[in-house]
Amino acid sequence: MNCLGRYLKRLFAANRDFIFKETVAANGVMALLMKNRNTGERWTRDERKQLRMYFLSLSLLVPALIVFLLPFGAVMLPILAEVLDRRKTPRNHNTL
Repeated sequence: MNCLGRYLKRLFAANRDFIFKETVAANGVMALLMKNRNTGERWTRDERKQLRMYFLSLSLLVPALIVFLLPFGAVMLPILAEVLDRRKTPRNHNTL
């Protein structure tokens, strides 16, 4: 992971509890954010747009989330999902 990725991961981790609480409070946002980690499926264009709009409003409270509003900010979504994921081991996508 590059320097920017490590820096953002530290910022997200520092605000992890607040971001987690706010994301859980928003209907469906946590499930949508964890979609990639839980199923291995990519977010659709509409899903990325929905997440972007949510993080736009949340970035007023947590300035570190402004990165999602930048061009190609969606590439940072997996980093946030990793920080917010409370599992100790990753889910195996190959088992049914």
